[in-house]
Amino acid sequence: MLEVNQLEVSYGTIKALHGVSLKVPEKSIVTLIGANGAGKSTTLRAISGLIRAGGGQVKYDGKEITNQSPHAVVSKGLCHVPEGRMVFANLTVEENLRMGAYLRRDKAGIKEDVDYAFTMFPRLKERISQLAGTLSGGEQQMLAIARALMSKPKCLMLDEPSLGIAPMLVRAIFDQIVKINKERGLTILLVEQNANLALAISHYGYVLETGKVILEDSAAALRQNPQVREAYLGD
Repeated sequence: MLEVNQLEVSYGTIKALHGVSLKVPEKSIVTLIGANGAGKSTTLRAISGLIRAGGGQVKYDGKEITNQSPHAVVSKGLCHVPEGRMVFANLTVEENLRMGAYLRRDKAGIKEDVDYAFTMFPRLKERISQLAGTLSGGEQQMLAIARALMSKPKCLMLDEPSLGIAPMLVRAIFDQIVKINKERGLTILLVEQNANLALAISHYGYVLETGKVILEDSAAALRQNPQVREAYLGD
């Protein structure tokens, strides 16, 4: 479904990605792990059009989308939940959700997906009229994921969904990531600092180091890889 070939990105004279290649098959969960500064977030930002790729190719659903605008990428069914959540702080929970559906015109479908979001994250229903900026970090992350789902994506990219969130809420959020993958057949590309948890829910994984893919394998195999265990799993 999503294919990245030899992707290159530079920030001024500093090269951040050195020919990153990866594949995300339909209905799978694929994770990118690596240390801070390895290029994980940059990879997602280049795929979604937030930053410009200096070389390489991004293909989605068999069509090239390299360096297309973010709204064009979203309209094709590929949605990005950025690091830091980026909810609209001065809008309510419900208004944030409806902003996620700004490209849609099917009122009945939008209502159905708002109801689905509240079923998935009941805390959001309890806070439907609350300003998003007053939510806890975990609740904001729930809202960011739910808002992304309102665009009716076929592929969802999640950047550090556990960052700065209480462990109990992290588990709840990851349970829902697995659930939407299974129930809705949603394809997921996950960037996550908690490598153990990310590999536990993923089908396949890539390890990035200084802007390059240095390892790739099934998630189960990566969890058993001595190099990965020592560097990322705390062994």
